[in-house]
Amino acid sequence: MRIGNIHERRIAASPDAAGRLLDGLSGRPDPLWPTEHWPPMRFDRPLAVGADGGHGPIRYRVAEYSPGSHIVFGFTGPPGLTGTHEWRVEPAGEGCLLRHAIEGAAAGRMLAAWPMLFRPLHDALIEEALDKAEQALTGTVARPSSWSWRVRVLRRVAARR
Repeated sequence: MRIGNIHERRIAASPDAAGRLLDGLSGRPDPLWPTEHWPPMRFDRPLAVGADGGHGPIRYRVAEYSPGSHIVFGFTGPPGLTGTHEWRVEPAGEGCLLRHAIEGAAAGRMLAAWPMLFRPLHDALIEEALDKAEQALTGTVARPSSWSWRVRVLRRVAARR
């Protein structure tokens, strides 16, 4: 099964300012990743091509990194998930566009796990990251994201484990 998933937000801030958030991924504190509610993104070394890491059960390696502009991660786990996900900052009118995209495929157990478990959690996590970026860059969030009933149930089940 092909996976294509895009989240983006136009933010009234300079691409350079948004790029600094991107460069802080996996830092302590992390200015973009919503560690307040989600497993932190961690790597075996500072953010650079070849760094191995991930968040929760999702594992990946940094495949491309252009500081202040974009990062591409290649999935290394769980089994059955292949492809890439990336963060990108682009100029957009008076501000910038912050974009997260997945291009990949699911096979085996991920055929069911991606749509039923991983995608709803992924979507909620990325929207929270975009909220966090908007808050950091503008001081407010115009339309804050919220968790769906499915995400709330999945998080409750995961917390019990």
